[in-house]
Amino acid sequence: MREQSRKIALCGVLCGLAVVVLLLGGLFSLAVYCAPLLAMAVLLPVLEEYGPGTAGAAYGAVAILALLLVPDRETALVYVFFGWYPILRPRIAALPSLPVRLVCRLGVCGLSMFLLYGVTIRLLGLTAVTEELGGGWLTAALAVMGCAVFLLLDLALGRLTVLWRRKLRRRFFRK
Repeated sequence: MREQSRKIALCGVLCGLAVVVLLLGGLFSLAVYCAPLLAMAVLLPVLEEYGPGTAGAAYGAVAILALLLVPDRETALVYVFFGWYPILRPRIAALPSLPVRLVCRLGVCGLSMFLLYGVTIRLLGLTAVTEELGGGWLTAALAVMGCAVFLLLDLALGRLTVLWRRKLRRRFFRK
């Protein structure tokens, strides 16, 4: 019973913290992309301690709350489309070949970006954004930069996971 209470408390507190990070992302224009990345990092202990099922439930709860509460829709949508990646990341990291891992990561990034901006542009009626970009080369450059940031995110998530395992875990879980 005590372990179940600890699990619920940790998940609740970290989900609340992730939603607060997303809410604060609306205050600064640069935080549109930083806040969802930080919200992903906040939920790493849930994944490490309780597995992908519980982490998926936590991601779902934060995604629903983000869509309902976060005033900046782009911040909420970036989290919805990319926030599940830390759950998939250990499976990609377990692949034996470095080029295969890289292709998988870029594939996930490209598909998520395509769906995110497809939904943003088509469903929300933001066709003016595509007209401002003026064509293919600028869109391609933004996509390449987005993939580079995604690879940096993957690296950061890996290092934060190691930090949790080696140093931070023992501060929060004393057995």
